[in-house]
Amino acid sequence: MKAVRLEATGKLGLCEIEKPAPGPGELLVRVEACGICGTDRHIFHGEFPSKPPVTLGHEFAGIVEAVGAGVTDFLPGMRVTGDPNISCGGCEECRRGRVNLCRKLQAIGIHRDGGFAEYVCMPESQAFALPTDLDPLHGAFCEPLACCIHGVDLAGLKTGSSALVLGGGVIGLLTIQLARLAGATRIVLVTRSAEKRRLAESLGATATADPGNVDLVARIIAEDGLLPGGADVVFECAGVAETMQQAPRLARRGGTAVILGVMPQGATIEIEPFDLLFREVALISSFVNPFTHARAADLIASGSVRVDPLISRRIGLEEAPDAITNPARSGEIRVLVVPDEK
Repeated sequence: MKAVRLEATGKLGLCEIEKPAPGPGELLVRVEACGICGTDRHIFHGEFPSKPPVTLGHEFAGIVEAVGAGVTDFLPGMRVTGDPNISCGGCEECRRGRVNLCRKLQAIGIHRDGGFAEYVCMPESQAFALPTDLDPLHGAFCEPLACCIHGVDLAGLKTGSSALVLGGGVIGLLTIQLARLAGATRIVLVTRSAEKRRLAESLGATATADPGNVDLVARIIAEDGLLPGGADVVFECAGVAETMQQAPRLARRGGTAVILGVMPQGATIEIEPFDLLFREVALISSFVNPFTHARAADLIASGSVRVDPLISRRIGLEEAPDAITNPARSGEIRVLVVPDEK
C-alpha cells in the first residue's frame, strides 16, 4: 500500500509498504481522511518527539476492513474514528486516571504507523463508531475536537462566562463552538485573518479582533474594550510565543489562561510571575484528549459542532509530503489527506 513515511528528521516521502494485518484485538481500517496537523510539521522538523521510521497522521477516520481475533464491538463495513493516544494502563499516572500523562504513552501517527496511508491498524480500544451516513471527511476532526474538549473541561467555563480565543486555526474555531455550547455569553476571537474572523462570527463568536497594528491588551481589557477587565478564560490556540505571553495578561483577576497551542520543543517565553500572583491568574496547560474522544465523535455526528467550514482543501497521498513539509498556505484552516483522491 501507499504511505507517507518519516524516515528521519527532515526526511519525509511517499513510499510503498506492506499492507498491515490486524493482530489480536486490532482493527484494520481503510483510511477515508486524515487531517494535517501543525504537530505533523513539528515532527518533520524534529520539534516534537517521535519515533521514525513511522507513517505519520494521527487525525484519521475510515471504514473497518477486517478485525483481529477477540474483537467484539466492531465489524467490517463500520465507519470509525481513531483515538491515536494509547496509554499503558499500568503506570502511576494511568492508575490515577491521568492517561494522557502516561509515562509510556504511544501515539498512532507519531510512535507507530498512522493515517497518512491507505490502511491503518489500531487497537479496538482506540476505535469509536461513527454513523454510516456521516460525511467521511468530518470524522477526521474528532481527534482535534477531543483535544479542545479537554481544554474546555479544564477551564471550567460556566454559563454566562466570557472567553477569549487567541488564534483562528482549527483549534481556535473548534474552541469557539465548545465555549458557546458550554454557555459562554461573550466569546472573542483574535486573529489577523479577516476571512477567519468572519467565519468565527458565523460559528458563535460574539466579537473578533485583528491584533495587527494595535495594542491588543488595551483593545481587549480596557474599560471600553471588548472584554473590560479581561476574560474569565483565555484559550491560547495559536502556539506562538507572542500569544503565549499575552494569554495570562488578558485574563481577568481570578481568571484562567489555558494553553492548547503547541510550540516547538525547547522553545521558551517570558512570563511575569508577580502578575500571575497579584491577580491570581491560573495558567493551565492542556495535553491531548483523555476520555474525550467519544464525546467528540458524538458532537460531530449530531452536528452540534460544525466542521465542514473548516475544510480548506482535500489532497491525495501524492501531494501530502509537500503539504506537510511546507508551511500552511495563507488562510488555510485544515487540509485533509484523502488516500483515494486522484
